Amino acid sequence: MKTLRAFLSMAVIILLAFGGYHLYQKYVHENRILKQMIERLQADSRIAEVLVTGVNFDEKTEKTLTTIKFLEYDADQQPLEPRYYTFSGNIIQFQSLVIRFDDLHIREGHKLKGRSAYIFWKVFMLDGENTQEFEITPMNEVPAGYRIAETIDPYEESLWKNFWSYALDPQKAKKIGVKNAQIEAPGTMFIPGHLYVINIEHDGGMRIDSSPLSPILRGERIIG
Repeated sequence: MKTLRAFLSMAVIILLAFGGYHLYQKYVHENRILKQMIERLQADSRIAEVLVTGVNFDEKTEKTLTTIKFLEYDADQQPLEPRYYTFSGNIIQFQSLVIRFDDLHIREGHKLKGRSAYIFWKVFMLDGENTQEFEITPMNEVPAGYRIAETIDPYEESLWKNFWSYALDPQKAKKIGVKNAQIEAPGTMFIPGHLYVINIEHDGGMRIDSSPLSPILRGERIIG
């Protein structure tokens, strides 16, 4: 009987030790994900660039078609795969979810203070019944610019689903310390020969800056 009790006691100790080690590994893993996410949320710079790559007249609709090249940058300022969108006009807007954090405690020891985070949601052009829109980031997905690795971690995915929830429900966001959560749609008239840079500020929202392309680029086809 004593031997059996000793065996059972040892088995319990081993199980507790294994369980504790498992919880510790989970804690380390989740904190690593949080740290990497926080680093990616500290954006105060260029997040995308836009260029008009084509202006063509559509004889069927009798409208001028404008094609833009949208190049988003990730948190490390590396360009993502460019996307092209064609609209029957050139006053184009980018619908985005922007939340500003203020003393948001995601986990003890980790804080986001006065930071603005964003998701490019859609790009669109208002034209009544002929309004056009294209999806950039599907709802509840991890934005390409914030992904930590090619394979999305389940914990990372769950945190971003909360992000979408907070951005679309300001009242819910306030309960956990988000200072401001809203949908923004910065836009402008896009014309050839200009580079448009979309920026996000730490303590604000998005803005679009434009500047003429260098004269040396006129008439040249850039490869690469």
